[in-house]
Amino acid sequence: MAETTNLNIRIDKELKEQAEVFFSELGLNMSSAFNIFVRQSLRQGKIPFELSIVPDPFYSSANMAVLRRSIQEANEGKFVTKTLDELRSMEE
Repeated sequence: MAETTNLNIRIDKELKEQAEVFFSELGLNMSSAFNIFVRQSLRQGKIPFELSIVPDPFYSSANMAVLRRSIQEANEGKFVTKTLDELRSMEE
């Protein structure tokens, strides 16, 4: 087995907690997840995902306004529930 060394990094506390929960669900700890990231970076010769300053269109102001309205309506009890059969009958 290869010799290991320690690496200390700084990360926002809440972000670390969220990552620990997420990686745990995948059966990984933070160390294993970071090792996977580094190995993939070296294997691909790049960061293994796209980095961009272009905002995700999902979070556009129009989408966020619709989401806020939907949440408000749900909180006010203004929502419709349908069974799967009812939704399927609407397609016909």
